[in-house]
Amino acid sequence: MLSMKKKNFIKAGSFCFIALLLLIINSCKSDDGVPPVILPGFQSSVNELVFSSTVMGEVSASKTAVLSSSNLGNDVAVTVTSNFEVSKNDIDFSSSLTLTATELNTGTYNLYVRFAPAIPNSGTINGDLLFASDDFADVTVNLRGNSLEIPREIQTIGAVTDFGDVMVGTVSTEQVFQVKGLNLENDVTATVTGSYEISKDNVTYSNTLNYTYGAINTAAENLYVRFIPGLTGLGVQNGNITLSATGVDNVVIGLSGTGTAVTHNYTAFQNQHITINNQTETAFFNLHTDNSNIETIKMFIQLDCPAGGCNAWDVYANIKVKDVPSGSWYEIGRYITPYGIDNSALARGFEIDVTDFKSILEGNVELYARIETWGSDGWELSVDFDYIEGTPDYPYYEVEEVLGYNAWSTSGVPYGGTLDTNVWDLTKNITIPANAEVTSLRTIISGWGHATPTDADGRPCAEWCYRTHDVKIDGANMFQHNMGPIGCASNPVGPQAGNWTPDRAGWCPGMEVPVRTDVFASSMAGSSFAFEYDYENWTTDGGNTSGQGGAYYATSTYVIVKSNTPITKPTVN
Repeated sequence: MLSMKKKNFIKAGSFCFIALLLLIINSCKSDDGVPPVILPGFQSSVNELVFSSTVMGEVSASKTAVLSSSNLGNDVAVTVTSNFEVSKNDIDFSSSLTLTATELNTGTYNLYVRFAPAIPNSGTINGDLLFASDDFADVTVNLRGNSLEIPREIQTIGAVTDFGDVMVGTVSTEQVFQVKGLNLENDVTATVTGSYEISKDNVTYSNTLNYTYGAINTAAENLYVRFIPGLTGLGVQNGNITLSATGVDNVVIGLSGTGTAVTHNYTAFQNQHITINNQTETAFFNLHTDNSNIETIKMFIQLDCPAGGCNAWDVYANIKVKDVPSGSWYEIGRYITPYGIDNSALARGFEIDVTDFKSILEGNVELYARIETWGSDGWELSVDFDYIEGTPDYPYYEVEEVLGYNAWSTSGVPYGGTLDTNVWDLTKNITIPANAEVTSLRTIISGWGHATPTDADGRPCAEWCYRTHDVKIDGANMFQHNMGPIGCASNPVGPQAGNWTPDRAGWCPGMEVPVRTDVFASSMAGSSFAFEYDYENWTTDGGNTSGQGGAYYATSTYVIVKSNTPITKPTVN
């Protein structure tokens, strides 16, 4: 329907009435040969166009007004009010154009209109599309659109992840993302908090940067960030990068990293090839020379396959350090090799805390390595140590051997029969120094053999049978060691070649043997007490499911004392 101004409507109505009257008269006189009078006609398919919301300075999708006309003799002038545009071809738009009678008298004609809100207009904008010609009264189509504010924001491309562990006093590897501007009118300032620094070129770092808005409106620019935990910055360290500019919301990027203690690394055995022909190796190594500020010592054991492949079996293996005063080899860690594969699934191999031996693991020390391998292929063994700075629980440590039945798997204590106490002495008398402030026992134990009778579930001893052994102090059970399953199937060192998933009694193929630490409730300072390792009662019938051998428990136990003042070794008789 057409929308007209009131006076034009009256004028047009009168014109139509006269024309209708003439048509009636002419039709009545059609027999005199005079042709009828046909008046020009014009109309639009719509009387209103509503456009989608459009950002000021941009244009909407066009909408179409279909024009119907006939018998026009004059051109039609088309105009739109400001913030709207009109086009004949949906390509070239302007505020006005002319439609010729020839163009319009062909039937229907598509005219295109779009919303083009100018800056700084915002909100609802109304307008008109006007058709004017000498052949008809003006025709108007209402126009309406919603003008949106120009989006202005700081954008980022990429992300920053957790920096992970970074040693205090050092600088992390940098991370980078990009800063981009969207229609910004002011420069962007980047600031960083916490133990972090930022840079635009990965060369010069500071706590604040500036980005020119015109440049980043055109192209994104880099922002580098790195983590620099200070010497007191142990633990999780959080921070923020804030990007700010006048007239837009800030962008805040969270940062996190963990400051770790200063760590000194020392290599010991490196790619030492151990085979059936040389199951043991000894060598001297220079380790940390002053352990007074060392909080923790960790030992890492890596196994690699020789050129011909790794040994096929899970075998007993350990690392020892020589105690110079006594000349004894102290077992600081034990492990079982995996079936036919290396242990590279662990980033640094088997990890064992050996802090208990810090009084011995200092300066030039002699280490012993054994792998009970039974092939010429064997293993490539590497061992290294991390000495981690911090505040020790106590500045002075001493350690003494209590039991040392751990040379190899079947050198352990025979299980299931009567022991010759002249060979297997499981009872000791221990005297603790008077200034001891903490006293503990450190035990490593693993069972070997397939002796019978088997348990009700078919498990032979001592590799498979679950047992609980007691540590007696002055004749009373004080500590217990449960030789139960420790989750072999979930071992990350896998899949292995053999039957590595079934649970053994307290150990697994391709895993370090657990260290069992028992701390006395009191310091035991100046006291003497009787120690006994008491294996759970069981008697073998002399048989074996594998056809040979008995049951054995390779066992080592050490007594460790700690103090705030210099301390001597405990005495073990």
